[in-house]
Parts: sequence; structure tokens; C-alpha cells
Amino acid sequence: MLSIREIKERTEAFFQEKGVPDPKLDTDLLIAHSLGMKRLDLYLDLERPLTEAQLAELRPMVKRRSQREPLQYIIGNVEFCDLKLKVDARALIPRPETEELVELIADRLKEQTATKRILDLGTGTGALALALATLYPEAEVTGVDFSEEALALATENIESLGLADRVSLKQGSWFEPIAKDERFDLIVSNPPYLTEDEMTTAEPEVFGHEPSTALVSGADGLDDLRIIMESAPRYLAVGGLLAMETGIAQTQQLTELAKSAEMTGESFDDMSGRPRFFFCRSGTPA
Repeated sequence: MLSIREIKERTEAFFQEKGVPDPKLDTDLLIAHSLGMKRLDLYLDLERPLTEAQLAELRPMVKRRSQREPLQYIIGNVEFCDLKLKVDARALIPRPETEELVELIADRLKEQTATKRILDLGTGTGALALALATLYPEAEVTGVDFSEEALALATENIESLGLADRVSLKQGSWFEPIAKDERFDLIVSNPPYLTEDEMTTAEPEVFGHEPSTALVSGADGLDDLRIIMESAPRYLAVGGLLAMETGIAQTQQLTELAKSAEMTGESFDDMSGRPRFFFCRSGTPA
């Protein structure tokens, strides 16, 4: 019988051979997940032998990761803004950068009771909609997505978090399913913003497994952002905020789009110092 230590060593070496970016961390997380343990607890029990049944459960997970399937899809969940969300190939995996978007919104919309209606465009797993529903407990949140599969996944997350009374979903392309007379205090989106060229150089986890329609947006990565920014002013309430995650080389074009839509735009850096987020409010500077 092989011990946890021996399985760790063999799996790490196998992952290194297959080019898995962080073989040690991924090995620890997969073994811990398969055994129902916390990662740190592995190191307190390294000489523990694994049964054949335990190895049989672990092996297919290791194979999937060696084929560069995202670790989150294999484990089946991810932590986002202190919420545990189910994830699978039906939708894009929520990233830490998108958690930063929630933090920036919280900094700029400090009055919780004033944020009554929120719209999440391209909701995917429902991550932004659910994080904002938690952050603004009096708000009514609507999530929109074109993909029926993504909406099914988002529904599962909404129900598991007990937020079905405040978070609703609609199918359609961006503002398409929203009534013309609806107004929102906050419109948020993490739309596709990669260029077609950028997608060809993405990691295998991305181009081989995550839905490309949630990532790529035309030759310059701006096709969907154009639609959102052109339409947003008619759906924003007075004083409302449009907050988006965007590409790191798009600030100039987004500033011009904001001006064309008669909005004031402002770019914000992510924690690595790259211009990752773009916020807009109705009205251009005097």
C-alpha cells in the first residue's frame, strides 16, 4: 500500500512531466479533496497508507488534471467573495480579479440601502449576482446570460445559497431580455474581452475547456463591451453605476466609447497594477 507521501511524490512528478503549472499545489488539493481532508491535514498524516478504493477515486482526477482540465472543474466548486459556488464546464470559472471588482464596487457604493436594483450581464455561474446580493441585502438582483446551460448552473448556485427570493435570471443577449422601462442603480458585467489572437496563446485550461463564447469578443476584444456601453445609459437610474471587468489594453477605446455614450468613464487597476476595470456614470464632464 502506498502512503500519502509516496502518492504526492509520484503525482507531482507526473504533473511536472505534463506541464501542469503548479504541480505541488494541485497534487495537494486533489489528494485532499479525494480524501475529504483539508490540505494542511495531509502534512500531519503523510505516512498514512491509501486503500485501493481511495486510489481508484483519485486516479481519474489526476488523469483529468494531467490533460489540463481546470482544477476547479475537477473539484467542482470555487470560493468567491466568501461564497462556495458550484463550477463546471457550463460556465467560466470565477477569477480572483473579479472579486476585486466587487471590492471596488463596495468602495464606490457605500450606501447599501440606496442600491435597490442590480443587473448582472453575462452572469455565468451567478458569481457577481450572488456576491452583490450578499453585499446589498435589500437589493433585487437580475442576472442575464445567453447560455441556457450557464443559467442552469447559476440557478443551482442561487438555490444552494438560499437567495432565490432576491436573485432572478433571464435568458438573452445582454440587455435584450430587459424591459425598456427598467432602471438599475448598478449594472455590472464581466463580459468576454479577449481578442481572437489572445485566445490562441491562452493556457490549455482556458482554450481547451472553458466556454470560448465567455472569453473572446471579436478581433479587438471589444464587440460585447461596445454593445453594453452603448445601451447602458438608457437602463441606468439617476446616479447609477456601470462597473465592468475589461482587457488590460482597452482603456483608451473604452474612454472613447464612454464619451460617445455620453457617460463619464474611469479606469481602475487590479492588484498587479494593470488597468483591469472600467466604471461609468451617466453624463460627460463639463
